[in-house]
Amino acid sequence: MKTREEILAAIKDIMVEMFEMDEQAITLEARLYEDLDFDSIDAVDMIVKLKELTGKTVKAEDFKSARTIGDVVEAVYSMLDN
Repeated sequence: MKTREEILAAIKDIMVEMFEMDEQAITLEARLYEDLDFDSIDAVDMIVKLKELTGKTVKAEDFKSARTIGDVVEAVYSMLDN
C-alpha cells in the first residue's frame, strides 16, 4: 500500500470482510460513526488489522481525530510515509 487509492481499497476490503458493510457506502466522505455505524470496538479491530497489513506500529491516538474514511486514509498514508 503506497498510494491513497491502495489504502482506500484495503480499508474497503477490511470493512466489507470484518464488518459486513456495503462497499458502495464506503467513500472518502462517509462518516465513520454517523454514516457507517462504526463504534469504538470496531475502531480497535480495524487498527489491529491495519497493523497486520502495514507491519507498522499503529497507535490509537493517530486515529482519534478520524471522523471520515478519508481521515483514516490520510492517517494511514502519513503513518506509512514516516
